[in-house]
Amino acid sequence: MSVKDKVIEIIAEQAMLEPSDVSMDSTPEDLGIDSLGLVEAIFAIEESFDISIPFNANDPSESDFDISSVANIIAGIDALIAEKG
Repeated sequence: MSVKDKVIEIIAEQAMLEPSDVSMDSTPEDLGIDSLGLVEAIFAIEESFDISIPFNANDPSESDFDISSVANIIAGIDALIAEKG
């Protein structure tokens, strides 16, 4: 399973949607994911890929991690996986 497919699967699970309902330009808000759901999704992604995502749940705007769309989340995860080597 690709990074993209796995991330979409995790996000869809949090949103209680089918992965096919999650598009690359969907935002967490579009999908009905609240801040707690977002934190849970990020936690699941970290566990799945054994990475640490620099996301501050208390102040998302201060995070270095772009959560503005599914595509940006996937790009950020790809970058973290690449950095990890």
